[in-house]
Amino acid sequence: MDRVSAPTTTAPAGGRTRAVGLVIALLSALAFGTSGTLGKGLLDAGWTPGAAVLVRAVVGAAVLLLPAVLVLRGRWHLLRADAGLVVAYGVIAVAGCQLAYFTAVQTVSVGVALLLEYLAPALLVLLAWVRGRRPSPLVALGTVLALGGLVLVLDLTGSVRVDPVGVAWALLAACGLAAYFALSARPGAGLPPLVLATGGLVVGAAVLGLAGLVGLVPLAVSGGDVLLAGAQVPWWVAVGGLGVVAGAVAYATGVAGARRLGSRTASFVGLTEVVFAVLVAWVLLGQLPVPVQLLGGALIVAGAVAVNADEGRAARPARAGRAARRRSPVPVEGPPAP
Repeated sequence: MDRVSAPTTTAPAGGRTRAVGLVIALLSALAFGTSGTLGKGLLDAGWTPGAAVLVRAVVGAAVLLLPAVLVLRGRWHLLRADAGLVVAYGVIAVAGCQLAYFTAVQTVSVGVALLLEYLAPALLVLLAWVRGRRPSPLVALGTVLALGGLVLVLDLTGSVRVDPVGVAWALLAACGLAAYFALSARPGAGLPPLVLATGGLVVGAAVLGLAGLVGLVPLAVSGGDVLLAGAQVPWWVAVGGLGVVAGAVAYATGVAGARRLGSRTASFVGLTEVVFAVLVAWVLLGQLPVPVQLLGGALIVAGAVAVNADEGRAARPARAGRAARRRSPVPVEGPPAP
């Protein structure tokens, strides 16, 4: 989900910072990409989607809680100052996006729901345009390549279900995904990325739990074994993977990557989650990707590279200006005139 002139509240990052950000964002996409395979095992074992999402948030928050407290180092005023950001992140980016997506797949095909949800990068480009930042040719090219690649990776040639209500929910999920990237990139009062991710997961878990209690989201679990990587494993293995990898690691690195890249570039890099999901399914479930999906993955990567190149080009003048200011001699004041 991600980035525009206004949503990108951080200054353009330097080349080294962007390189680190790209690695972190790709790690986040890989971690998010495991959620489908890990979650599928739980769903096949009798878990409802809402229960899987809830346990993902609860376990993820539990894993990150102690590291977040250590990183905060007693600076509780930062958490108070950014309380609104944390709540918005948890309600919209964690809980709202997931709820909208799982509601959508009840009436539309998963491929259609994912395709609509991952319109988030295009939404951020459009929002930037509305706010006065016209997309450059590189950004426009990257958007076309990435969305075209997404269509190929999702391989929508099979059974496709389209329902107006489901489409509306999927588009709402796209807005939630865009908010995820925009909020992740927002520095706020200086709250560390790990603390924002932890607080968001805590808030998101509370919202999802409340939605389950009132019956908005069905919650059902099963204690049976789960099929993973061709073997039957205890259910808690899949839950642990879902919470630690697709929860704690995915959200923590997602915020850290977006802070370095800005929301727009992070959202395009985030599209590689779909590619990683296909590859993880290949490794763990033996679902071999077809050539058209590999081509789609290449187009998504090309689109992300184009958008990142445009952001890097925009950052160069700012870096040059800072370097010039550092080189310029500091005027020394003489003695006061008599």
